[in-house]
Amino acid sequence: MSQNQEIKADGSFNRQKSLFSTSFGTKPGELPVEKNRYRLIWSAPCPWSHRVVIVRKILGLENVISLGAVNPIRPDLPRIDWAFSLDENNVDPKLGIQYLSEIYTKTNPDYAGRPTVPVMVDCKDNIVVNNDYFTLTNALETVWAPFHKSGAPNLYPEPLRQRIDAMNDVIYADINNGVYKCGFARSQEAYEQAYDHLFEKLAILEQLIAAQRFLLGDYITDADVRLYVTLVRFDVAYYSVFKANKNRLIDYPNLWAYARDLYRTPGFGDTTDFEAIKKHYHLSARLSADLKKENIIIPKGPDLSGWDTEHNRQHLSGKEDKFLIR
Repeated sequence: MSQNQEIKADGSFNRQKSLFSTSFGTKPGELPVEKNRYRLIWSAPCPWSHRVVIVRKILGLENVISLGAVNPIRPDLPRIDWAFSLDENNVDPKLGIQYLSEIYTKTNPDYAGRPTVPVMVDCKDNIVVNNDYFTLTNALETVWAPFHKSGAPNLYPEPLRQRIDAMNDVIYADINNGVYKCGFARSQEAYEQAYDHLFEKLAILEQLIAAQRFLLGDYITDADVRLYVTLVRFDVAYYSVFKANKNRLIDYPNLWAYARDLYRTPGFGDTTDFEAIKKHYHLSARLSADLKKENIIIPKGPDLSGWDTEHNRQHLSGKEDKFLIR
Protein backbone atom coordinates (compact mmCIF):
# COMPACT_ATOMS: atom_id res chain seq x y z
CA MET A 1 0.00 0.00 0.00
CA SER A 2 1.45 3.36 -0.97
CA GLN A 3 1.16 6.53 1.10
CA ASN A 4 -0.97 8.02 -1.70
CA GLN A 5 -3.77 5.59 -0.88
CA GLU A 6 -4.08 7.33 2.49
CA ILE A 7 -4.61 10.75 0.89
CA LYS A 8 -8.24 11.81 0.52
CA ALA A 9 -9.63 13.70 -2.46
CA ASP A 10 -9.26 17.02 -0.63
CA GLY A 11 -5.57 16.37 -0.05
CA SER A 12 -5.91 15.50 3.65
CA PHE A 13 -4.21 12.51 5.28
CA ASN A 14 -6.42 9.61 6.37
CA ARG A 15 -4.39 7.01 8.30
CA GLN A 16 -5.12 3.39 7.44
CA LYS A 17 -7.04 1.38 10.01
CA SER A 18 -5.44 -1.39 12.02
CA LEU A 19 -6.72 -4.62 10.50
CA PHE A 20 -5.55 -6.93 13.29
CA SER A 21 -7.44 -5.79 16.36
CA THR A 22 -8.55 -8.90 18.23
CA SER A 23 -8.49 -8.13 21.95
CA PHE A 24 -6.35 -9.86 24.54
CA GLY A 25 -8.31 -11.54 27.32
CA THR A 26 -9.96 -14.68 28.65
CA LYS A 27 -13.24 -14.55 26.75
CA PRO A 28 -13.95 -16.84 23.79
CA GLY A 29 -12.32 -15.50 20.65
CA GLU A 30 -9.86 -13.28 22.52
CA LEU A 31 -6.09 -13.67 22.39
CA PRO A 32 -4.77 -15.66 25.36
CA VAL A 33 -2.60 -13.69 27.80
CA GLU A 34 0.50 -15.87 28.14
CA LYS A 35 4.07 -15.21 29.14
CA ASN A 36 6.70 -15.58 26.38
CA ARG A 37 4.10 -16.22 23.69
CA TYR A 38 4.20 -12.85 21.93
CA ARG A 39 6.86 -10.67 20.37
CA LEU A 40 6.35 -6.92 20.13
CA ILE A 41 7.98 -5.38 17.05
CA TRP A 42 8.71 -1.68 17.21
CA SER A 43 10.74 1.06 15.58
CA ALA A 44 12.45 3.60 17.84
CA PRO A 45 11.35 6.71 15.88
CA CYS A 46 7.71 5.59 15.62
CA PRO A 47 5.55 7.32 18.26
CA TRP A 48 2.83 4.67 18.09
CA SER A 49 5.24 1.88 18.97
CA HIS A 50 7.28 4.01 21.39
CA ARG A 51 4.31 4.46 23.68
CA VAL A 52 3.77 0.68 23.87
CA VAL A 53 7.45 0.21 24.75
CA ILE A 54 7.19 2.88 27.47
CA VAL A 55 4.20 1.14 29.07
CA ARG A 56 5.84 -2.29 28.71
CA LYS A 57 8.85 -1.03 30.64
CA ILE A 58 6.95 0.89 33.31
CA LEU A 59 4.81 -2.15 34.08
CA GLY A 60 7.73 -4.57 34.10
CA LEU A 61 6.66 -6.68 31.15
CA GLU A 62 10.13 -6.90 29.54
CA ASN A 63 10.53 -10.56 30.53
CA VAL A 64 6.96 -11.40 29.56
CA ILE A 65 6.67 -9.97 26.03
CA SER A 66 9.86 -10.08 23.96
CA LEU A 67 10.92 -7.08 21.89
CA GLY A 68 12.16 -6.91 18.33
CA ALA A 69 13.30 -3.75 16.54
CA VAL A 70 13.36 -2.73 12.90
CA ASN A 71 15.82 -0.26 11.43
CA PRO A 72 14.62 3.36 11.71
CA ILE A 73 15.66 3.90 8.09
CA ARG A 74 13.24 2.21 5.73
CA PRO A 75 14.81 -0.19 3.21
CA ASP A 76 15.31 0.92 -0.37
CA LEU A 77 12.53 -1.15 -1.91
CA PRO A 78 9.72 -0.49 -4.40
CA ARG A 79 7.26 -0.90 -1.50
CA ILE A 80 6.85 0.59 1.97
CA ASP A 81 8.42 -1.76 4.48
CA TRP A 82 10.58 -2.13 7.60
CA ALA A 83 13.80 -4.16 7.72
CA PHE A 84 15.41 -6.18 10.54
CA SER A 85 18.85 -4.93 9.50
CA LEU A 86 19.81 -4.13 13.10
CA ASP A 87 19.96 -7.86 13.82
CA GLU A 88 22.69 -10.35 12.97
CA ASN A 89 22.39 -11.53 9.36
CA ASN A 90 19.59 -8.96 8.90
CA VAL A 91 17.04 -11.40 10.30
CA ASP A 92 14.89 -11.18 13.42
CA PRO A 93 16.27 -13.90 15.73
CA LYS A 94 12.85 -15.16 16.83
CA LEU A 95 10.72 -14.71 13.73
CA GLY A 96 13.36 -15.58 11.15
CA ILE A 97 12.27 -12.83 8.75
CA GLN A 98 14.17 -10.07 6.98
CA TYR A 99 11.29 -7.67 6.34
CA LEU A 100 8.22 -6.93 8.43
CA SER A 101 5.94 -7.43 5.43
CA GLU A 102 6.84 -11.13 5.47
CA ILE A 103 4.93 -11.81 8.68
CA TYR A 104 1.96 -9.77 7.45
CA THR A 105 1.67 -11.67 4.17
CA LYS A 106 2.24 -14.98 5.95
CA THR A 107 -0.69 -14.13 8.20
CA ASN A 108 -2.84 -12.94 5.30
CA PRO A 109 -1.59 -13.51 1.73
CA ASP A 110 -4.06 -10.87 0.53
CA TYR A 111 -2.87 -8.17 2.95
CA ALA A 112 -2.51 -4.95 0.95
CA GLY A 113 -1.90 -2.36 3.66
CA ARG A 114 1.36 -0.97 4.96
CA PRO A 115 3.14 -3.36 7.36
CA THR A 116 2.99 -1.23 10.49
CA VAL A 117 4.57 -1.04 13.92
CA PRO A 118 3.80 -1.66 16.68
CA VAL A 119 2.69 -5.19 16.01
CA MET A 120 2.23 -8.15 18.30
CA VAL A 121 3.25 -11.45 16.75
CA ASP A 122 2.14 -14.80 18.15
CA CYS A 123 5.41 -16.76 18.24
CA LYS A 124 3.51 -20.02 18.76
CA ASP A 125 1.68 -19.75 15.43
CA ASN A 126 4.12 -17.25 13.85
CA ILE A 127 1.39 -14.85 12.77
CA VAL A 128 0.37 -11.24 13.35
CA VAL A 129 -2.38 -11.06 15.96
CA ASN A 130 -2.66 -7.37 16.87
CA ASN A 131 -1.40 -4.12 15.35
CA ASP A 132 -4.01 -1.87 16.92
CA TYR A 133 -1.74 0.94 18.13
CA PHE A 134 -4.68 2.77 19.69
CA THR A 135 -5.61 0.04 22.19
CA LEU A 136 -2.35 -1.85 22.81
CA THR A 137 -1.26 0.22 25.80
CA ASN A 138 -4.67 -0.22 27.41
CA ALA A 139 -4.39 -3.98 26.96
CA LEU A 140 -1.00 -4.03 28.67
CA GLU A 141 -2.42 -1.91 31.50
CA THR A 142 -5.47 -4.11 32.14
CA VAL A 143 -5.66 -7.75 31.04
CA TRP A 144 -1.88 -8.17 31.29
CA ALA A 145 -2.01 -7.10 34.97
CA PRO A 146 -1.28 -10.65 36.29
CA PHE A 147 2.22 -10.30 34.81
CA HIS A 148 2.94 -6.77 36.05
CA LYS A 149 5.97 -6.38 38.29
CA SER A 150 5.46 -6.04 42.02
CA GLY A 151 4.43 -2.49 42.84
CA ALA A 152 3.63 -1.63 39.22
CA PRO A 153 1.76 1.67 38.85
CA ASN A 154 -1.79 2.02 37.65
CA LEU A 155 -1.66 3.95 34.38
CA TYR A 156 -5.32 3.34 33.58
CA PRO A 157 -7.24 3.52 36.90
CA GLU A 158 -10.85 2.53 36.51
CA PRO A 159 -12.35 5.69 38.09
CA LEU A 160 -10.47 7.83 35.54
CA ARG A 161 -10.89 5.71 32.42
CA GLN A 162 -13.70 7.75 30.92
CA ARG A 163 -11.67 10.94 31.32
CA ILE A 164 -8.48 9.28 30.05
CA ASP A 165 -10.30 7.93 26.99
CA ALA A 166 -11.75 11.35 26.22
CA MET A 167 -8.33 12.96 26.57
CA ASN A 168 -6.76 10.26 24.39
CA ASP A 169 -9.30 10.87 21.63
CA VAL A 170 -8.36 14.56 21.53
CA ILE A 171 -4.62 13.90 21.74
CA TYR A 172 -4.83 11.39 18.90
CA ALA A 173 -6.96 13.43 16.51
CA ASP A 174 -5.33 16.83 16.91
CA ILE A 175 -1.79 16.11 18.16
CA ASN A 176 -0.50 12.53 17.66
CA ASN A 177 -2.04 12.27 14.22
CA GLY A 178 -2.30 16.04 13.86
CA VAL A 179 1.40 16.41 13.06
CA TYR A 180 1.06 13.73 10.37
CA LYS A 181 -1.95 15.52 8.93
CA CYS A 182 0.32 18.54 8.54
CA GLY A 183 3.24 16.61 7.13
CA PHE A 184 1.35 14.37 4.72
CA ALA A 185 -1.22 16.91 3.51
CA ARG A 186 -1.32 17.26 -0.26
CA SER A 187 -3.30 20.47 -0.48
CA GLN A 188 -2.73 23.88 1.07
CA GLU A 189 -6.21 23.92 2.58
CA ALA A 190 -5.82 20.52 4.25
CA TYR A 191 -2.39 21.48 5.59
CA GLU A 192 -3.53 24.79 7.04
CA GLN A 193 -6.60 23.24 8.65
CA ALA A 194 -4.47 20.55 10.32
CA TYR A 195 -1.89 23.18 11.32
CA ASP A 196 -4.52 25.37 12.98
CA HIS A 197 -6.09 22.45 14.87
CA LEU A 198 -2.68 21.30 16.09
CA PHE A 199 -1.59 24.64 17.52
CA GLU A 200 -5.02 25.48 18.92
CA LYS A 201 -4.88 22.24 20.93
CA LEU A 202 -1.29 22.80 22.06
CA ALA A 203 -2.28 26.23 23.34
CA ILE A 204 -5.13 24.71 25.34
CA LEU A 205 -2.85 22.04 26.82
CA GLU A 206 -0.26 24.70 27.67
CA GLN A 207 -2.85 26.35 29.90
CA LEU A 208 -4.14 23.07 31.34
CA ILE A 209 -0.70 21.88 32.36
CA ALA A 210 0.15 25.19 34.01
CA ALA A 211 -2.03 24.36 37.01
CA GLN A 212 -1.47 20.62 37.36
CA ARG A 213 1.54 18.37 37.04
CA PHE A 214 0.04 15.84 34.63
CA LEU A 215 -2.91 15.74 32.26
CA LEU A 216 -5.32 14.14 34.74
CA GLY A 217 -3.84 15.59 37.93
CA ASP A 218 -1.16 14.39 40.31
CA TYR A 219 -0.17 11.14 38.62
CA ILE A 220 1.05 9.90 35.24
CA THR A 221 -1.61 8.07 33.25
CA ASP A 222 -1.89 6.48 29.82
CA ALA A 223 -2.81 9.90 28.42
CA ASP A 224 0.55 11.36 29.43
CA VAL A 225 2.38 8.55 27.66
CA ARG A 226 0.47 9.31 24.47
CA LEU A 227 1.15 13.04 24.58
CA TYR A 228 4.83 12.59 25.46
CA VAL A 229 5.71 10.63 22.33
CA THR A 230 4.63 13.52 20.11
CA LEU A 231 6.15 16.25 22.28
CA VAL A 232 9.55 14.54 22.43
CA ARG A 233 9.65 14.39 18.61
CA PHE A 234 8.35 17.89 18.00
CA ASP A 235 11.46 20.04 17.80
CA VAL A 236 13.76 17.40 16.29
CA ALA A 237 11.36 16.34 13.55
CA TYR A 238 7.81 17.64 13.27
CA TYR A 239 8.67 21.35 13.43
CA SER A 240 10.78 21.16 10.29
CA VAL A 241 9.97 17.98 8.39
CA PHE A 242 6.19 18.18 8.84
CA LYS A 243 6.04 22.00 8.56
CA ALA A 244 4.49 22.27 12.04
CA ASN A 245 6.48 25.43 12.50
CA LYS A 246 4.34 28.00 14.27
CA ASN A 247 6.04 27.28 17.59
CA ARG A 248 8.59 24.83 18.96
CA LEU A 249 8.00 22.79 22.08
CA ILE A 250 10.52 24.94 23.92
CA ASP A 251 8.34 27.97 23.13
CA TYR A 252 5.67 26.57 25.49
CA PRO A 253 7.09 27.01 29.02
CA ASN A 254 4.61 24.67 30.70
CA LEU A 255 4.56 21.91 28.08
CA TRP A 256 8.35 22.05 27.79
CA ALA A 257 8.79 21.61 31.55
CA TYR A 258 6.08 18.92 31.59
CA ALA A 259 7.84 16.99 28.81
CA ARG A 260 11.15 17.20 30.69
CA ASP A 261 9.43 15.91 33.83
CA LEU A 262 8.31 12.84 31.89
CA TYR A 263 11.65 12.48 30.11
CA ARG A 264 13.40 12.14 33.46
CA THR A 265 10.96 9.43 34.56
CA PRO A 266 12.16 5.82 34.12
CA GLY A 267 10.57 4.33 31.02
CA PHE A 268 10.37 7.62 29.10
CA GLY A 269 13.78 9.17 28.47
CA ASP A 270 15.61 5.84 28.57
CA THR A 271 13.51 4.55 25.66
CA THR A 272 13.83 7.76 23.63
CA ASP A 273 16.34 7.62 20.78
CA PHE A 274 16.77 11.11 19.34
CA GLU A 275 19.27 9.99 16.71
CA ALA A 276 16.87 7.37 15.35
CA ILE A 277 14.06 9.91 15.35
CA LYS A 278 16.11 12.44 13.37
CA LYS A 279 17.32 9.87 10.86
CA HIS A 280 13.88 8.44 10.20
CA TYR A 281 11.97 11.67 9.77
CA HIS A 282 14.66 13.58 7.88
CA LEU A 283 15.54 10.64 5.64
CA SER A 284 12.83 8.00 5.34
CA ALA A 285 9.93 10.42 5.65
CA ARG A 286 11.31 12.55 2.79
CA LEU A 287 12.48 10.00 0.24
CA SER A 288 10.95 10.21 -3.21
CA ALA A 289 11.87 9.09 -6.69
CA ASP A 290 13.81 12.29 -7.39
CA LEU A 291 15.47 12.66 -3.97
CA LYS A 292 18.36 10.29 -3.43
CA LYS A 293 19.58 9.25 0.01
CA GLU A 294 23.09 10.51 -0.62
CA ASN A 295 21.77 14.04 -1.21
CA ILE A 296 20.04 14.32 2.15
CA ILE A 297 21.79 15.98 5.07
CA ILE A 298 20.73 15.03 8.59
CA PRO A 299 20.47 18.22 10.70
CA LYS A 300 23.07 18.54 13.44
CA GLY A 301 20.63 20.26 15.79
CA PRO A 302 18.63 21.11 17.67
CA ASP A 303 20.54 21.28 20.95
CA LEU A 304 19.18 18.44 23.09
CA SER A 305 20.97 19.35 26.32
CA GLY A 306 17.88 21.11 27.63
CA TRP A 307 16.12 17.79 28.14
CA ASP A 308 18.34 17.16 31.16
CA THR A 309 17.62 20.46 32.88
CA GLU A 310 15.41 20.75 35.97
CA HIS A 311 11.69 20.97 35.31
CA ASN A 312 10.69 22.36 38.73
CA ARG A 313 7.13 20.99 38.57
CA GLN A 314 7.13 18.89 41.73
CA HIS A 315 5.17 21.53 43.65
CA LEU A 316 2.18 21.16 41.32
CA SER A 317 1.29 17.73 42.70
CA GLY A 318 2.61 17.72 46.24
CA LYS A 319 3.31 14.02 45.69
CA GLU A 320 6.69 12.36 45.93
CA ASP A 321 5.70 9.56 43.56
CA LYS A 322 4.65 10.35 39.99
CA PHE A 323 2.65 7.14 39.72
CA LEU A 324 -0.56 5.94 41.32
CA ILE A 325 0.34 2.55 42.78
CA ARG A 326 -2.29 -0.15 42.79
